[in-house]
Amino acid sequence: MRKLLLVLLWPLAAGAADVDGVKIEDKTRVGSSDLVLNGAGLRKRAFFRVYAIGLYVPQKATTPAALLEQPGTKRVAIHMLRDVGAEAFTEALADGIRANHSEAEAKALEPRIKQLGATMAQIGEAKKGMAIALDWDGKATQLVVEGKPAGQPIPGEDFYRALLRIWVGDKPVQDDLKKKLLGG
Repeated sequence: MRKLLLVLLWPLAAGAADVDGVKIEDKTRVGSSDLVLNGAGLRKRAFFRVYAIGLYVPQKATTPAALLEQPGTKRVAIHMLRDVGAEAFTEALADGIRANHSEAEAKALEPRIKQLGATMAQIGEAKKGMAIALDWDGKATQLVVEGKPAGQPIPGEDFYRALLRIWVGDKPVQDDLKKKLLGG
């Protein structure tokens, strides 16, 4: 009987991660690519819970270098736990990029950061409960809000890697979140 119960419950336990009450699936699909959850965690700022985040890749990686250099489609899935204005959301991403790049590298990324900011400004606010994804399709970064593409694709793998460094770079936005996104 115990074995039967374990067999019946196993699919429920293996199906997703729970981050502060947010269900983060262990697999997702971007375009025609199947991705696996590399890690998931909670972004906090001071004592505020800001968002639950999951990082999806073709193959799990446990180091930043392996993750950043891994070819193929990727997704950063963010589930907002509080309202954040578009300007604050974009500025937080820009700060994370600047922290992990030289001044010259950050300056080269600025036009694409502004493009992402303009798309966020059209959305107006990252509202509590909103699902936001940053997808890399092998050619460009696409902002996806509530399952629908928002704005124009942003070219350049260097830009997507810059976004990933916000969470897994040398100076991540939050150390314990970096560990969780790397599967720790």
